[in-house]
Order: sequence, then C-alpha cells, then structure tokens
Amino acid sequence: MIRVAASFADRLRAAADRVGSPLCVGLDPVPASFPAGLSRDADGARELCLRVIAATSPYAAAYKPNSAYFEALGPAGALVLAEVVAAARVHAPVILDVKRGDVAHTAEAYAEAAFHRLGADAVTANPYLGHDSVAPFLAVPGRLAFLLCRTSNPGARDLQDLGAGPLGEPLYLTVARLAVAWEARGPGGTTGLVAGATGPGELARIRACAPDLPILVPGVGAQGGSLEEAARAAAGPGGSAPFLVAVSRGITVAGAGADFAEAAAAAAHALRDRLRAAHAGA
Repeated sequence: MIRVAASFADRLRAAADRVGSPLCVGLDPVPASFPAGLSRDADGARELCLRVIAATSPYAAAYKPNSAYFEALGPAGALVLAEVVAAARVHAPVILDVKRGDVAHTAEAYAEAAFHRLGADAVTANPYLGHDSVAPFLAVPGRLAFLLCRTSNPGARDLQDLGAGPLGEPLYLTVARLAVAWEARGPGGTTGLVAGATGPGELARIRACAPDLPILVPGVGAQGGSLEEAARAAAGPGGSAPFLVAVSRGITVAGAGADFAEAAAAAAHALRDRLRAAHAGA
C-alpha cells in the first residue's frame, strides 16, 4: 500500500503555490501523434511521457495520465503507466483519468488498483450509478475522486442538461449538490468535480453549488474552451476556490521533432503565465 501524509487538497495547494498556477498537464500518449524519432509503441510512450514530465515540472501543479491510451498499448502499456505515475508523483499530485463507475464491490477493486497499487492521488469517476458506486473512492483519506459533472464533449447535453429533481434543474447541478452531500458523509477532502471549460456559464453555476470542492477543468485548447473564462468561473466570486485546468495535447505534442520536450516546457510555461494572470483577475 502506498501511503500519503496530507490531504489531496493540501498537496494540490502546495504544488500550485510552488509553480504559481493551477495548471494540470495531461498525458495522452497517442502513437499517431508521437514526435519524430519516437517508436509508436510502449517504449515511445514511456520516453514521451517521462521527458514531458521532467521538462514541465516547473509549471505543473498536477499531472493527469489517461489510462485508456496506455491500456491501448497492451500489457507493456500498463507497465509504462505505473512508471509514469511514479515519475510524475515526484513533482506533483497525479490524477488517474479512468472515469470509473460501477457497482460497489467492483468499485472497491477499482479504488484498490488506482490508489493502493498504482499510487494515484486522485481519479476521475462517473457518479451515474449513485453513491455506492463512488463511495469506495470517497472513503480513502488523502485521496480524491473528481466526479463527472458537466463534461466538455459535445454530447454532454444529451443527459447532463436534462431537468432533474423537484426544481427541474439541470442534472449536472443535481450531481454537484449530491457531491457536496457525499463529501459531508466521508472522511473529508475526498470529493471533487469535473466541469468542462467549453461551458463557462455551467461551470460558474457548478461553482456556486459547490463553493469548496476542487474542480478539474478539461476542454481548453483542442476542444475550444477559453482558459481565461474557465479559470475565472472555477475560481469563484472570491477567486480562491480550488481548481485545476487540464491541458493535454497543447503541451504533450506541442513539438513534432526531437525538441518536443523543450516545446512542451515552453507551452506549459506560457499556459502557466496565462492562468496566473487570469486567476489574479478572478
């Protein structure tokens, strides 16, 4: 079992203070997009991710490896994922992007794998099956589950915007309210939300419902979300609420040649500075 001494929020706050912004570097090793000179296999994924981690560590408050891309590389990819999580945790908290959500006994196994075997600090999880499906993730002191609330993909509106509850409010707001209630039932500091940058208005409404929960904000860059608008919405009216803005392709494959690590560092540096300015103006 891999143990942690402080809450996820404390570790996140310390990392964000160290680098000067809430930038989360996503690690999505897609072989077709690998820079020139890297083999399009698990070995290439290892070199890409480890070099990007080392290069961006002065600017990253967290890292977010997406398990799907490592799994797609076969058994060797699973081993690389473990290496990547360990390497990234040297510098900052690691969010394992797995979007788990299953019945309770299965969720317990997923939580064991993510937190105690891989050593992730946080995971993404789907709350659609209800509290018992995410409770195993929310019960581990020092770790955190970011629950999908209002995602950044075009199909999010198919379900997440539907009216729910006695007030007929959008389902994503019901999820936000439930997350606050579930946080109160747990050990504390184990619940967060995922809200996409592509809907800054929705993000602001979620922040109003959950003023203290950490929010993970994907969707900046390739998906079209505004970094500045997302940062202001996620920071809340007082500008002090906890959040992370995740950028993957805009950093990891910012360069297509042998200098890809330097290009990743430059991209992360620029995004860090933009986030710092936006956060200061929140």
